[in-house]
Amino acid sequence: MNAVLQNTQRIREKLDLDYVIANAENASDGSGLMPKQFERLIDSGIDGVTLGDHIFRRKEIVTTLEKSDRIVKPANYPDEASGRRWTLIKRSGRRPLAIVSIMGRVFMRPVDCPFRALDEVLAEIEPHTDQILVDVHAEATSDKQCLGRYLDGKVTAVLGTHTHVPTADTCILPGRTAFQCDVGMCGPYESIIGRDIERVTHTTRTAEPCHFHVATGDVRLCGAIVESDAEGRAVKIERFEQRVIVN
Repeated sequence: MNAVLQNTQRIREKLDLDYVIANAENASDGSGLMPKQFERLIDSGIDGVTLGDHIFRRKEIVTTLEKSDRIVKPANYPDEASGRRWTLIKRSGRRPLAIVSIMGRVFMRPVDCPFRALDEVLAEIEPHTDQILVDVHAEATSDKQCLGRYLDGKVTAVLGTHTHVPTADTCILPGRTAFQCDVGMCGPYESIIGRDIERVTHTTRTAEPCHFHVATGDVRLCGAIVESDAEGRAVKIERFEQRVIVN
């Protein structure tokens, strides 16, 4: 969390980024998102926030989901669940960007059909912008690839989250949609997906439960940078990874 707070503004200015979007479902002590952390992310230079299966790990976030237009729930969560299925982010002099989060179904908790949800959401977005970012929050690479191919030519970028491990498959699909199975985490890479190595190993070996502390070593900011044209088609995607010192 602190790595993002301390470096986002510097990076966006250096790279001249129009928008910075973050999946923040693990921002509060490694699981869930508290309202105060959400506000700090926005203040640090994050334009919009997506979430995933830990969306309601912190019940306090419900009010934020109901009131803020800078955060979205997974679009295939039930309609009755608090939050927006998509939102439109606007900055002066920039084309509006729609952001969507969608949950996969392989090795994940049961959710509604992602394909049907995406069809509905994209129809709602169409009158507003052709610049669309979809965060696919899923476990299996095959699940993410299937959704990426389904969305090819319909959105600007499909970027995966959830596994915390960046993949080396950045590409522009035939329909000119940028794609990456997983953009990786912003956090400690001397870890087991962000958690203390010794504790995770102990529980895995012995089946004895213990609290998994957030690790601290080798902190990196990871993501993807996508460039698009005036029609919302991707022209370039590249992985972003930078080691940082956290004060």
